[in-house]
Amino acid sequence: MTKLTFIGAGSTIFMRNIVGDMLHFEALRDATIALMDIDADRLVESAAVARKMIATMGTGARVETHTDQRRALEGADFVVTAFQIGGYDPCTVTDFELPKRYGLRQTIADTLGVGGIMRGLRTVPHLWSVAQDMEAVCPDALMMQYVNPMAINTWAMSERFPLIKQVGLCHSVQNTVQEMAHDLGMPQGDIRYKVAGVNHVAFFLRLEDASGKDLYPALRQGYQSGALPKPPLLMPRCGNKVRYEVMEHLGYFCTESSEHLAEYVPWFIKDGRDDLIEAFGIPLDEYPKRCIEQRAEWADQAKALNTAASIDVPKSHEFAAEMMNAIVTGLPYAAYGNLPNTGQIPQLPLGAAVETPCLVDMNGVQPTIVTNIPPQLIALMRSQINVQELTVRALLDEEPEHLYHAAMMDPHTAAELDLRQIRSLITDMLAAHGNWIPEWARKRKAA
Repeated sequence: MTKLTFIGAGSTIFMRNIVGDMLHFEALRDATIALMDIDADRLVESAAVARKMIATMGTGARVETHTDQRRALEGADFVVTAFQIGGYDPCTVTDFELPKRYGLRQTIADTLGVGGIMRGLRTVPHLWSVAQDMEAVCPDALMMQYVNPMAINTWAMSERFPLIKQVGLCHSVQNTVQEMAHDLGMPQGDIRYKVAGVNHVAFFLRLEDASGKDLYPALRQGYQSGALPKPPLLMPRCGNKVRYEVMEHLGYFCTESSEHLAEYVPWFIKDGRDDLIEAFGIPLDEYPKRCIEQRAEWADQAKALNTAASIDVPKSHEFAAEMMNAIVTGLPYAAYGNLPNTGQIPQLPLGAAVETPCLVDMNGVQPTIVTNIPPQLIALMRSQINVQELTVRALLDEEPEHLYHAAMMDPHTAAELDLRQIRSLITDMLAAHGNWIPEWARKRKAA
């Protein structure tokens, strides 16, 4: 009997996607599903939704609820992590409001930059606690990690717990294919592609239709003529011009949204250049606005799901259930996974977390090798890896100074602030986060 443990199951809507997907597979439909969260009320809500989905699908799956992490993990075959340490308030609020006092504006602040560094500092220690419990009670389980900052988390996990099987999963590739199909006016299933890089800064190295025709000329011609991008499909409030502009100059389309990409590079958010903000439709402070809206929306959805007599169980485009089915049955499946670089991208540093196509079957998650990535793309990926590596080194060595170094190397932060401003900002951020971050990180005095 297969067992999935879901850490952070109080995220009812995301839990619904993953658990609902499982119920579509014959090999998983009778699984044990252990839901774990520290919020007992939200845990009850999620369990009710899961049980209604099981009733709708008529499967023999069984739901357990836990507030104790280790007990939830006992005997698990698969572990999904989907939590946010510190939540929107106070931690996300701090990640935006403090940098703004220094003139540093952000859009999402969950992957790179000072916001990504701080989120990694909050998140990795808890991921390590999950891995420690897994070593004790389910050492052969696969952790499917959905938490940002994905690359920092995956890298830090592999360094501290190399024997724990893990893969970082994201939906940026699937979302981008959907967006490009929308812009090109063609069925999503007719697009053929190959992607590689680091999470959120990976690129479509091959982009073709079902006949093998290169789709890049249509994208470039559409952008140059002003016909593309069309009004956004997935994020109606946010434009998609940043990704097209980067494609125009670097030659390839990035996997992550324009609101994300704008703060990973030094070219779009600049002091005194509000013309760039307007021209490229950059949604400053997008994530706090989204958090407020999503919290209200998800609360309404969770309430509606809890009061509904039955629940529809559509299949999402997340990879997790497909991968579980492939491992249990041995039927091969191709997914994009974030794993430590053991040579699958030879142009990037060993150990760094990289995103490539992976074969998934009874042997687990096996990355494919991707070579000959254009050098300009590798250079951009390295600028991301610099920040990630220094953050991971800070966590492993308990060295606060590397948190300052990471921020100094961040492309957007360095384009906006000087060295003394960055040092002062990070000192203030560490103090403001208080007990949400490790004690060692709060001991560094400002220079």
